[in-house]
Formats: sequence, C-alpha cells, structure tokens
Amino acid sequence: MAEKRGGVRSSNAPGSRGPGGGPGGRRSFGGGPGGRRAGGRRGGRYAEEGGLYEKVVRINRISKTVAGGRRLRFSALVIVGDRKGKVGVGLSKSHEVPMAIDKARRQAQRSMFTIPIEEHTIPNEVLVKFKAAKILLRPAQRGRGIVACQTLRAIAEAAGINDLVTKVIGRSNPVNISKAMMKAFGE
Repeated sequence: MAEKRGGVRSSNAPGSRGPGGGPGGRRSFGGGPGGRRAGGRRGGRYAEEGGLYEKVVRINRISKTVAGGRRLRFSALVIVGDRKGKVGVGLSKSHEVPMAIDKARRQAQRSMFTIPIEEHTIPNEVLVKFKAAKILLRPAQRGRGIVACQTLRAIAEAAGINDLVTKVIGRSNPVNISKAMMKAFGE
C-alpha cells in the first residue's frame, strides 16, 4: 500500500507517478504524458540571416547499447522556407540537441526547392507516394486555411501557402511525409 503524507502519495511508493508523469518517474521524450514533442503548437521563428522562417518539426532520441552502457544521440527534422514558394527540409543527427538542430537547418537551407503557388494555394491536386507514406494535396478556396498534419502544415507555412487541404494515407512518419512532399514538387 502506498504511504500517504498529507493526502499525497510519496513519490517512491509503488504505483505512484513521478515527476515525468509516467510510472516510477520516467520521463518520456515523445508526445506521451509528461513529455513534450518538439515543434508542437508553438510557432516557427525567423532566422537572423536572410529572413528565413524555420520550424523544428521533430526531435527524436536514438540510443545505442554498447559495452559499458548506452550511447545517446538526437535527430532533428527542421523545415526552412522564405514564405515565397521556396522551402527546404533537413534531417540531421548529433550528440546534442542544439547541434542536431543547427546541422539540420544548414542542410535544409542547402536543399531548398520551389513549390508552385497560384495566389494562395497550389495550382492542382497532387497524389504522391514515398516508401509507406502516401499524401494527397488539394488546392483550397481562399479562407479555408491549412488542413494538414504537423509536418505538412510546417512545410505549407514555410512556403507561404495560406489555403491547402491534405490527407495522409498509410504511414504518418514525419520524415517520409516530408520526403514525399519534396518528391511531389520535383526534387
């Protein structure tokens, strides 16, 4: 039975929830209870040089078990765009989160491609498949907004698209979705 002190369970009692929200106080790195997913509801930011918009879509923790313990690395998926039709996607790994984000940002700036925009949306419907992810992009009427998952929304905002309707069919891996978007527009 858990020991109670002043109506609150002590944190070392069995079945109690620790500071991370999970059993035993384990912190989850993803979107689970107690954890925070990178990007999330927070908006992107403008980079200092060149006036580029950037958004960190996903940060993933990678652990490798070796003799003597685990080695931790982090991968970052970053979207960069100028809000005038040019957008880039970068995926990079490093031993520290800020270094992974910086490397991914530089890779995204090098791999920028152009998305055709007519007034406020894309010119025609596109269906593209990359590995297990399939995405459907449809032009939308003015004022509809962006109806999309987190990854496609970040790409659309970075490109300057105001109205877009999307559907992810199959797997929703953010890396494959972003590469499918790159494939859709000629990269």
